[in-house]
Amino acid sequence: MALPTHSIAQTTATVDSATTAGKEWPAPKRFEAEIAKFESMPPVAPGGIVAYGSSSMRGWHKTIQDDLKPLPIIPRGFGGSNMNDALFFMDRVVVPVKPKAVLLYEGDNDVASGFFPRVIFGKYQEFVNTLHKALPATHVYIISIKPSPSRWKLWPVAVAVNDLLRKLADEDPLVTFIDVASPMLDSNGLPQNDLYLSDKLHMTRKGYEIWRDAVRPVLLKGAEKTGIHETQGETR
Repeated sequence: MALPTHSIAQTTATVDSATTAGKEWPAPKRFEAEIAKFESMPPVAPGGIVAYGSSSMRGWHKTIQDDLKPLPIIPRGFGGSNMNDALFFMDRVVVPVKPKAVLLYEGDNDVASGFFPRVIFGKYQEFVNTLHKALPATHVYIISIKPSPSRWKLWPVAVAVNDLLRKLADEDPLVTFIDVASPMLDSNGLPQNDLYLSDKLHMTRKGYEIWRDAVRPVLLKGAEKTGIHETQGETR
């Protein structure tokens, strides 16, 4: 369900002709206890890859370091978060560990909350710009929004956001877009049910295997250029 290739301005004007004026993001402080736990963890060596984002990233914590080895992965997912939350807590969760890369998954909850593509995309842009003010050379790997059966009616909105993120990556050498959505769809273009738990939103191991196979080669290729080594990152 890819959108036609247009400029970012044209795409947002087509998909999002309305505005979200007056709609507010949930207060990020609802995650204060979880963020404090991250801050209380033992120090990590600089130069790793922070795996950051919502529940789909949080659900990967148990296996992500093995799935993406020998890359130095620092798991920092917090369930229920959105791009505004990721931006809000960046200075406390991401910047202090001085990563060479950030692997980011958000957007799912943003779409479900009713924000329009250009508003969600604006938060991604702000995230990248703010991160690069603090860490100018840190690469951002953005995982596409996944096609969940429970939110299938919202998929056109997610596709629009993914399309904008792909264009952002095309225009910014420090941003890479990783498409996990395409391999999660069947031959009819529908979500594969066996990739999801009973809630039809969060993923089974088979779903994470698709993520692993999509993400790992991209990160490995990037690591060759940035000099990320397995001895850096999370203290095991």
